[in-house]
Amino acid sequence: QVQLVESGGGLVQPGGSLRLSCAASGSIFSINAMGWYRQAPGKQRESIAAITRGDSTNYANSVKGRFTISRDNAKNTVYLQMNSLKPEDTAVYVCNAAVRTLSQYESTYWGQGTQVTVSS
Repeated sequence: QVQLVESGGGLVQPGGSLRLSCAASGSIFSINAMGWYRQAPGKQRESIAAITRGDSTNYANSVKGRFTISRDNAKNTVYLQMNSLKPEDTAVYVCNAAVRTLSQYESTYWGQGTQVTVSS
């Protein structure tokens, strides 16, 4: 009943920047926390950033200082601004959200992922 769709992935050179978006749609009453995860081949999936409805944020040490998470509650959208990108940032980036709907008090939903490749 709730769908998350990421966009903005692609190929960038080391040191470059990219801005990811994740829009939630469906039977949404409200969205609490939203976040971004990533997974690369041969690596564990990791949480990289999270944001509450009140704009409190958390970042993984691997991206802190380079990535910025933000949200637009009116659009049910979360963003990830990625700067100073490194080849190690190459991964599939997936967003998630804790959503309250008519049928459930709160449940976590996941997007399909968007590929980010950092290479020269």
